[in-house]
Amino acid sequence: MRLSAQADYAVVMMSAAARHCGAAGRLNATLLASETGLPLPTVQKLVSRLSAAGLIESTRGTGGGFRLSRPPAAITLADIVEAIEGPITLTSCVDHGAHDCAAEASCNVKPHWNAVNGAVRGALAGVTLSSLSSPPLLARELAAAIPDISSPSPSPAREGDKVLI
Repeated sequence: MRLSAQADYAVVMMSAAARHCGAAGRLNATLLASETGLPLPTVQKLVSRLSAAGLIESTRGTGGGFRLSRPPAAITLADIVEAIEGPITLTSCVDHGAHDCAAEASCNVKPHWNAVNGAVRGALAGVTLSSLSSPPLLARELAAAIPDISSPSPSPAREGDKVLI
């Protein structure tokens, strides 16, 4: 699984915008392109999509620009990804409108995909824009808060009253 470049750029852009949150005035695409190193046409396109999704408010003309529509703590990574990619669906099984799987009728895995999809979306929804725009030291704390689902946690073995680990 990999985010598209557009979704990745949108996260970078929104993180930069969050660092300016509370500053007087509005941001403009030129400033954001300069700060992030993204091409200006890409920033302009993403501003349009993020605005359509309600994550930023945009004003045209002299004195215009854009700003976050909500505080950075109220915007999640899931919000940004969905604004660019659409709903987070790992397989067509979790997309309630799609029924294009040849094995759907006899699939034993299908009932589990909603839980997996929910876990992935939940992990993305648990990361706020304010945490993404803060210093990297907090990234370690963030990683520690997300459970590692790749390996089962060891269960202690008991021997009498002692707990063996």
